[in-house]
Amino acid sequence: MQARDVSGGIHFHSGGRPESLKPRQLPGDVRGFVNRGQELGRLDAILTDGGDESVSVPVCVLAGTAGVGKTSLALRWGHRVQDRFPDGQLYVNLRGYDPGAPVTPQEALHRFLSALGVPAVAIPADLEAGAALYRSLLAGRRVLVILDNAATASQVRPLLPGAAGCLVIVTSRSRLSGLAVRDGAHTLTLGTLDEKEAVALLSVVTAPYRPQDDPGRLIELARLCARLPLALRIAAERAASRPRMGLDDLIRDLRDESALWDALSVGDDEEAEAVRTVFAWSYRALPAEAARLFRLLGLHPGAEFGTAAAAALDGGGGTGRIRHLLDVLVGAHLLEQTGPDRYEFHDLLRAYAADQARHEESPEERGAALRRVLVWYLHSADAAQTWINPQEAHIPLDPPGDGLCPASFADYDEAMRWYETERGNLLAATRAAEEAGLDVIAWQLPAVLRSVHMLLNPFEEWLAMGRVGLRAARRLGDRTAEAELLESLGMACTQSHRLAEGAEYHQGALAARREIGDRLGEALSLNDIGLIHLRGRRLEAAKDHFERAAALFRELGAAHWEAVVTANLAEVTYELARPEVASGYVLRALEMHRELGNQGGEGNALRILSAVQRDRGQPEEALASAERTLEIALAHRNHMWEGYWLLELGRAQQANGAFAAALVSFQRAASLQRRLGDRAREARAWDGAGETYRRLGRPGEAADFHRRAAAAHRELDDLWHTALSLDGLAGALREADEASAAEEARRHWTEALRALASYDDPRAVALRERISAALA
Repeated sequence: MQARDVSGGIHFHSGGRPESLKPRQLPGDVRGFVNRGQELGRLDAILTDGGDESVSVPVCVLAGTAGVGKTSLALRWGHRVQDRFPDGQLYVNLRGYDPGAPVTPQEALHRFLSALGVPAVAIPADLEAGAALYRSLLAGRRVLVILDNAATASQVRPLLPGAAGCLVIVTSRSRLSGLAVRDGAHTLTLGTLDEKEAVALLSVVTAPYRPQDDPGRLIELARLCARLPLALRIAAERAASRPRMGLDDLIRDLRDESALWDALSVGDDEEAEAVRTVFAWSYRALPAEAARLFRLLGLHPGAEFGTAAAAALDGGGGTGRIRHLLDVLVGAHLLEQTGPDRYEFHDLLRAYAADQARHEESPEERGAALRRVLVWYLHSADAAQTWINPQEAHIPLDPPGDGLCPASFADYDEAMRWYETERGNLLAATRAAEEAGLDVIAWQLPAVLRSVHMLLNPFEEWLAMGRVGLRAARRLGDRTAEAELLESLGMACTQSHRLAEGAEYHQGALAARREIGDRLGEALSLNDIGLIHLRGRRLEAAKDHFERAAALFRELGAAHWEAVVTANLAEVTYELARPEVASGYVLRALEMHRELGNQGGEGNALRILSAVQRDRGQPEEALASAERTLEIALAHRNHMWEGYWLLELGRAQQANGAFAAALVSFQRAASLQRRLGDRAREARAWDGAGETYRRLGRPGEAADFHRRAAAAHRELDDLWHTALSLDGLAGALREADEASAAEEARRHWTEALRALASYDDPRAVALRERISAALA
């Protein structure tokens, strides 16, 4: 697990244009849905205007205690009116009341954007950017969005489309009053079913198997279930599965079931007792193997899972047997199948299953089952890394043991699909490992996933997992592991432009590696710190760290890393306005990367060479070098490379007078950087567009782009690029030749001089002198 060069890196898998795909349809078989005709009518009246199909309110909250059928009602209404939303429906279970962590708005946006056709690596890491992309994709569409089991308004708000024609239904145990006040939501509070509806729900499931049942006895069964849809459906499935057992006998069994489970809390005492009783009644009727799997699934770190993870928990053989047992649980309504080979619990049933595991499994058995599934996730993630980022070294892992069969993958796309499906479980697994005291797994999981995170920039989970791993490594006193996690956290901070925090992490990694005598690791940390200094334009400090890293790599015979740091030296000497020195470094780096067959390194060296050639008055050569970088990025389907290297291609096109082509390059770069979550490079693309419009004689449009870039750089506390943006903005305003614009230009140049005060490198000095002359 090693540091990166200044190019970054990401393997991009192809996907269709978002516009070509529709959102996914609502889940669920309508069999056994709650009828609730009265509430369905109220929904029709609230959400649509009479006979036409326009949406009268943007958001509706279905509120009520657990088990009253909010989800069922929302889905039933959604299926009934799907023709009113021809562009599709989006559904997510936010798990606001689940025993585990709720789904964050960022995680939900990721799922929605995937459903809308955005490739995983193109989904913005930033919540605000993701929400903006989501809203733009839904603009002009008629889409129904169901946000199930929301706990708070803040969990919901980023998922509101904000487009006319779209409708959001939120289900929650809370009224979410903030949505009504701020977002115009209408609230519909649900109680338990009336007697007629409760019997109808029982009958729709049981009648095909037990047509002889007395309706009066069904009323008694409904009363014992407190007329709660969740309890009714489980009881109905139990009755349907025993057509020869008299209904009186079933009712007697249910009445006699008196176990109460403290883990469950669903509202008033009568409803709570009914739900607990039905759960216990159905659970105790399971075959022994299915009952054991049910309770072990309560230990799974995430709320949904696949067959292979269930087999790891069980530890008892092949997936065919486990699939059969899962079918038994689905048939008993104790588990829901949500897709091909995907299953999940209702939150109350998950709590119940975990409680059964605590009561019926020994601490040793529970610990062994949890460890098996965590090891399964660890080794499966390691196998995915082989395809997603094969250039990165692997963390040494112990064999999985216990007869475990981790996931394996045929290609990059298959590995990437697995990661996207399991990413929530991987974060939950890391946290579960820490809670269980399995510190080795707790640090290894984030260390393995670092190679994926560095490509996709999921900063929230990258940092969360890294911090868990760092705590675990420190508890173990494992300085090697600690250095790995410090480096990972440093990279996450650097890529999210938290440079001061990133520098602290990398300094910590350097100290740990020196302490244990890891000289290769020491050189990597020196290179990392150099990159931090380069981003912060502390150029002499960056150059010093790169030179020390290069000497160590050369001494150790680490040819790949020597080539990487040589290119970094070319970058910093170019920024120091030493083009001759930079040319020597970059040609040497280019030669080394080509000898090693490293096309990513070659492309990065060509990017720097193009800049050097521009500086030396060789625009045609600069354009040829930049065009070759783009060929490499496209051949590798690598959007991080493409987005970064397009910035240099745009500048080379400018230098050759190809302004229309330059605008295309900068627009594409800005779009890619926004999706990748790199706001600094996105703002540089805006500056490039602004400069191009200036050269086209369109200063008004140029000023708009420079103004936007300056605002972004200010927010990132990047004084150097703020000064560059303000200089471009002032120049564009001056060219507008208006008295008010000239005064505004002076203000921006004055601010630019203040921003430049801390820099003393030759380019900064030259820029200060030019701005001072303009002001004079």
